[in-house]
Amino acid sequence: MEENAQGAPREVSVVVVGAGLSGLVAARRLAAAGVSFVVLEARDRVGGRTLSHTTPLGDRVELGAQWIGPTQDRMAKLVAELGLSTFPQWHDGKKVLSLGGTLTTYRTSIPSLSLIGAVDLGISIQRIEALVKEVPIEDPLAAAKALEWDGTTVEAWKRKNVKTRGAKAMLDTAVRAVFAAEPSELSLLFFLYYLRQGGGLMRCAEIVNGAQETRLAEGFQEVSKRLAAGLGEERVVLGAPVRRIAEDASGVTVTSDAGAWRCKRVIVAVPPALAGRIDYEPGLPAIRDQLTQRAPMGSVIKCVATYEAPFWRQAGYSGEALSDVGAVKLAFDDSPEDGSRGALVGFFMGKDARAMSGKTPEERKKAAVDSFTRFFGPRASSPIDYVDQDWPAERWSRGCYSMVLGPGVLSAHASALRAPVGRVHWAGTETARIWTGYMEGAVEAGERASDEVLAVLG
Repeated sequence: MEENAQGAPREVSVVVVGAGLSGLVAARRLAAAGVSFVVLEARDRVGGRTLSHTTPLGDRVELGAQWIGPTQDRMAKLVAELGLSTFPQWHDGKKVLSLGGTLTTYRTSIPSLSLIGAVDLGISIQRIEALVKEVPIEDPLAAAKALEWDGTTVEAWKRKNVKTRGAKAMLDTAVRAVFAAEPSELSLLFFLYYLRQGGGLMRCAEIVNGAQETRLAEGFQEVSKRLAAGLGEERVVLGAPVRRIAEDASGVTVTSDAGAWRCKRVIVAVPPALAGRIDYEPGLPAIRDQLTQRAPMGSVIKCVATYEAPFWRQAGYSGEALSDVGAVKLAFDDSPEDGSRGALVGFFMGKDARAMSGKTPEERKKAAVDSFTRFFGPRASSPIDYVDQDWPAERWSRGCYSMVLGPGVLSAHASALRAPVGRVHWAGTETARIWTGYMEGAVEAGERASDEVLAVLG
């Protein structure tokens, strides 16, 4: 049995690695079943890829996951159980489209392109939605064209099937918005399967009846804070990155910077890319180890600019903007529920996030504010507060929103995504069977992994 500077390993039945939504939900179910456990979290906070920030002005803004929507029933139930308050995402008014440097406005679900462009975009969306339905939600490799689709990229499909510049630009923006990646980085099968789990392209991309429909007054990190509080401080250990998971005939020793624990089972609730950085003994099977090497995180920097008032609303705008140029290509109204102050949230996505990651906050602020000003005019050039989160540079995430799978990865490694390895079980939104990449998926994965462990422990 291993020892550490703090003495002999402490003993519990289950060690949960990661105090994001998935890990905390798993721990909550273990607690309800009377199973002893500890949650080890590398950061000095809980919440993972949810991160609520209070500005110097006292406003709460979301620098991580921000919305839930229809069919995300687990999250809705959890929010209600924890006594938290939801409110609708503001969407009234004209939306801004910046295409080729020209600004136009629209009010429909589909941006206002030329007649030919609008038809092309509409047909392209219909084709994608039809392909999505051909992917079985329980097994993407059972799709009739699974190998063909996994052997190509979304970019290749776009070049073959989408004809006009405007429609191509809008599809690019939609892909970046949902995946935080470029179309050239995504396997077509992974793209379709991800959308299938979320109910289709429009469900994932829209506000009304979509994944961006509902916000949380207290901020979504509060969900994790309340879950952790319910577990007890002694059961959630912060500043404890796990370095080694060593299994032997009688159990597992988990070694972290905060000491070692001896247990019967482990739930690893971090993305595959981070899970692969832990030292395992015995080593992971090749199929699982290679998955962790081929599942990088998406690239996104989220920024929020605060103003004295939501001046765009007064001018008849919703605060939503799409663009094919500039650093920020997607924006939404991020004002508090009562509209007492104005805020715009923007996203540096894919290659733009990689270009801006590691730059100074001042450089990112200038790029973001320049984009907001182009969308909404000179009043956007002087925010009273600005904050952003460089997720690709964040040590314990290395990106957001979720993993990105290129051609061939699903075909070769799908079976390893959720399959336990010895006494080690996998959680995290990347392993979800529905709404992968979203908070709903994180909750579902935590429930599944804890059920696996409880079934073994009896």
